Amino acid sequence: MKFGIFFEHQLPRPWEATSEARLLADALEQTEAADRLGIDYVWEVEHHFLEEYSHSSAPEIFLAAASQRTSRIRLGHGIIQTAPGYNHPVRTAERVATLDLISNGRVEFGSGESSSEAELGGFGIDMATKREQWLEGLEVALRAMTETPFTGHQGEFCTVPARNVVPKPLQSPHPPLWVACSRRDTILLAAQKGIGALSFAFIDPEEAARWMADYEQTLATECVPVGLAVNPQVACVTPMMLHPDEDEALARGIEGANFFGYSLAHYYVFGDHRPARTDVWQEFQERRASMGYSPEAALATRNETLGAKIAAGDTSGLRGAVGTPDQVREFLRRYEEAGVDQIIFVLQAGRNRHEHIMESLEMFGNDILPEFAERDGAHVAERERRFAPHIEAAFERKAALGDHRPPYDPDQVIRAIPKQMVEQADNEIGRHFLDKIADEGAVGDDSTMRTILSQ
Repeated sequence: MKFGIFFEHQLPRPWEATSEARLLADALEQTEAADRLGIDYVWEVEHHFLEEYSHSSAPEIFLAAASQRTSRIRLGHGIIQTAPGYNHPVRTAERVATLDLISNGRVEFGSGESSSEAELGGFGIDMATKREQWLEGLEVALRAMTETPFTGHQGEFCTVPARNVVPKPLQSPHPPLWVACSRRDTILLAAQKGIGALSFAFIDPEEAARWMADYEQTLATECVPVGLAVNPQVACVTPMMLHPDEDEALARGIEGANFFGYSLAHYYVFGDHRPARTDVWQEFQERRASMGYSPEAALATRNETLGAKIAAGDTSGLRGAVGTPDQVREFLRRYEEAGVDQIIFVLQAGRNRHEHIMESLEMFGNDILPEFAERDGAHVAERERRFAPHIEAAFERKAALGDHRPPYDPDQVIRAIPKQMVEQADNEIGRHFLDKIADEGAVGDDSTMRTILSQ
């Protein structure tokens, strides 16, 4: 089983002028530590307008910075919102490919829909068609990333003429694909499309085992790959904080885990939000108090279900990987036994402190990770062997559907705008003038061009 760390870039109020800069600097330092310690992935979300819950609106910038401060950790878009209203598919292809090049082929391409009114309404995305928009944007981005040239697309949500989109990614045919999943139906969707499932539902290991079985069965019988490669993996997210003393681990990690779930639900389930006015952290504290929640009492009970499941209406939440190294090791073994491919840790949540996160990473990398890393090679080999016939059958199903891409016209010409004007006017003097600029440019003479620009 592999491991990753996950960033929403949470920033509870109140803020200072330098708060966001400090937040990002701390996250980069945490990513460097994860890379050094042997953690396999860093995942970065894309969200917009979700104050306090997520200040991560430009994940490609953060991951590009991380790529230059690390050498081996995989750089996961977890996720890019691929509906064309959020990100034009060609721009998605260009950004993913460029990041893959500058990171020496370390990109993981996760995609998703989002279901918050703040984001859907902010970008004019229709809730009723958001899944169709996600899929069209993903399909076009993958074609733009892999076709030479891209032969164009005319769809319901975007139209793109034939162009050769550059650069191309280093990984062939494209970086591994993932999709955000929060319910069983999206796990099945991931399997149907041959995409890795990023489960953000905080499921426990026993529930994960059922999701794994559903995923594999669906991939074996229904998969038609959306891309040119299948990524048959399931990853699960869990809160994490480590300390040799259980009480101290809970004191450091539980409040942040609870706020993670509460702030998510504020935007996705029950909240009324006034931009730049609503104080989600204050409402979180007030609501906990009104429910009679006492952090001290929660610590005293050592409740195994403390934390982030409040998003689903469970006020006891989810403890996850918050505890001593021995407790967390046993907890993670249960996921490993369930067949999960990756556990992604949420450490940066609420007001969790940077120094506590760094201590937890060091403790995990030194005391827990080596055991799982030693067994991971056998797990990967067994998964590849088991999934190989399923993947072969999936591409046979895809081939049977035929190729519906528009054919490429080899005679297509993209003509510079001044030349268009000259040709439309059938202006022979203009043609001679443009030829003169071309001839001069070929020998490094730009005098005619400078004359034009100076007028």
